[in-house]
Amino acid sequence: MAEQSRGTKIAVCGAGSVGSTVAYAAVLRGLADEIVLYDIATGLVAAQAGDLNDGAAFAPPTTIVGSDDPAACAGADIVVMTAGARQKPGQTRLDLAEVNVGITRSVLGAVREHAPDALYVIVTNPCDVLTYAAIGLLDLPPGRVFGSGTVLDTARLRYLLSRRLHVSTRSVHAVVAGEHGDSEIVLWSSANVGGVPLGSYDVEGRAITASSYDEIRDTVAKSAYSVIEGKGATNYAIGLAMADIMAAVLRDEHRFLPVSTLLTGQYGISDVCLSAPCVVGADGAAGPAVLPLDETDLAGLRASAEALRAQNRALGLPSLVSSTG
Repeated sequence: MAEQSRGTKIAVCGAGSVGSTVAYAAVLRGLADEIVLYDIATGLVAAQAGDLNDGAAFAPPTTIVGSDDPAACAGADIVVMTAGARQKPGQTRLDLAEVNVGITRSVLGAVREHAPDALYVIVTNPCDVLTYAAIGLLDLPPGRVFGSGTVLDTARLRYLLSRRLHVSTRSVHAVVAGEHGDSEIVLWSSANVGGVPLGSYDVEGRAITASSYDEIRDTVAKSAYSVIEGKGATNYAIGLAMADIMAAVLRDEHRFLPVSTLLTGQYGISDVCLSAPCVVGADGAAGPAVLPLDETDLAGLRASAEALRAQNRALGLPSLVSSTG
């Protein structure tokens, strides 16, 4: 199936390393007729758009616009929020919360006036906290505002497991859930390789035992920190992950993806945004689906939820329960 989806518009808020890479990935996959980069840094956004346009002949036809005016986002089908302060070496995602909540309110408040019918995807960290704040700010149904969540973390997990088991990543079905950050968990009880439960998989002596679960989870959760330490930011992997999410939306794929959405009782969790598998398509994110988890996974998911809920309270974010029923 061709990647290109005609008559669509993507607006990326933030022209830094993440935003420009999201736009670049969208250009390569031909996801939209028009891609707008919006940033208040006039020189930067013009340069990023110019650089992308210089290479436009090597990609499917796309109009690329750089602007410091939120009106440029008018008519967007999907708005991707990447603007925010950069995560520093040794800094947790939750340490970024206060400043980035302010940036999110400022940027999306301006864009919402011009793109009221768009789907909004939050990438800026801490992703789950900012998704929660954005749902309250934008006054849209929660499914039309969601975070990139643990889509990238899940890809990291599948890659790691595939290397250890010497199988294709496409044969590994395992999900990272909860916070996109330090308290995230792996849903080990539902993990499988080609339909074989991970705990039972043993081919050519290659197996993964429960004793290695914590080490694998820690490797996945901390992988971004090593990249940040080495080059200052992560951008390529999240750019590719966002291209996958945008394709699911713009092509109405109804993909099962662990994006961050508002929970309203699923898994016994409510009034917090975190990642669990949802069905993602043109109408946004539906769900999350409730998987049959064992007590260990369920306890881990609830602990991650409480860590995020505490952060929401500390930031003084108003509860969304009354507005969502």
